[in-house]
Amino acid sequence: MDNYSISLPSYTIGEKAYEEIEKICSPFGSKIVCIGGKTAISKVKNLIDEALKETKLNILDYIWYGGEASYENVEALLKNEAVTEADMIFGIGGGKALDTAKAVAYKAGKPIFTFPTIASNCAATTAVSIMYNADGSFKEPYFFEAPAKHCFICTPVITASPARYFWAGMGDTYAKYFEAEMSSRGEDLIYYHELGVTVSQMCLHPLLKYGKKALEDFEAGIAGFEAEQAVLAVVVTTGIASILLTAEHIIDYNTGLAHAVFYALTSYPHIEERHLHGEVVAFGVLILLLLDGNKEMFKRIYDFNKSVALPTCLADIEMSADDLKDLVPKVCAMKDIDHNPYKITENMVFEAFERLEKYNKENI
Repeated sequence: MDNYSISLPSYTIGEKAYEEIEKICSPFGSKIVCIGGKTAISKVKNLIDEALKETKLNILDYIWYGGEASYENVEALLKNEAVTEADMIFGIGGGKALDTAKAVAYKAGKPIFTFPTIASNCAATTAVSIMYNADGSFKEPYFFEAPAKHCFICTPVITASPARYFWAGMGDTYAKYFEAEMSSRGEDLIYYHELGVTVSQMCLHPLLKYGKKALEDFEAGIAGFEAEQAVLAVVVTTGIASILLTAEHIIDYNTGLAHAVFYALTSYPHIEERHLHGEVVAFGVLILLLLDGNKEMFKRIYDFNKSVALPTCLADIEMSADDLKDLVPKVCAMKDIDHNPYKITENMVFEAFERLEKYNKENI
């Protein structure tokens, strides 16, 4: 094989995570520009300012990312004077804010550090930004050579965020294991793909073990042990698995049927308006498991979803069996299902949806 390099995430987690900013960031310069969501910035600005008070690090400005992870917003930010002058970028917020900040940093050739304020995805630790068109529709993944220099996970900030983001994040996280396992099954994998599939197991097991209690912690605003374990699964483990599985900047092992279901459903306006990414992906995992004939794991995930009120039927995402004629072809048109151990047909997907609806009626 040719030479290759893999850069994996580093992180600090805990109640006083921001106290490590000076030690970790100061080798990269002194001038910082913060790019993030408006709410996210309001939650951490005082904490970051306090952490840097007696240091040589200087915040030039806190800038709103623009509301969408689009190239249009990236280009506008690149023209901002503070971005031009800064030695480094701090990305603050959720997935779209962090993905925008990462894209700005990559294009500007500046180091980036991430400060997630919710635990709904792994954007803080991945080497990719999911880019959207200006109208909010999905555009493409934008890959980088390495993730952020460091990720600062302040647990009180995370657990003070709306619990529904973590709730949905659990679904997106455990999907990583099922999609990686299925898409790689039966293949003689190279080292980093094999490692990625193995790591992805930690996207599932901590959530089955700690997820329900962690959600209760979030609802109570408690930064407890279970919450920390679950946050690490969502924010860190998934990012590590993603980097290893997409080392060639391809999606073959990093996505699958659960995400195909989600992307197909985004064509229905109410999904984008009233449902979260991971919430819908969690529903898609049930379709994946039924189609794949994994009865034992289907029952475990179905019961877990029920225990935390993640979707288990079409009605939970405001759809019905009448929609399947239109929905199933859209699912099968997604490139996310191109790489699997067998061809996924419209008939197979349709039957999986029908079986899930039947299972729900029998278990009401």
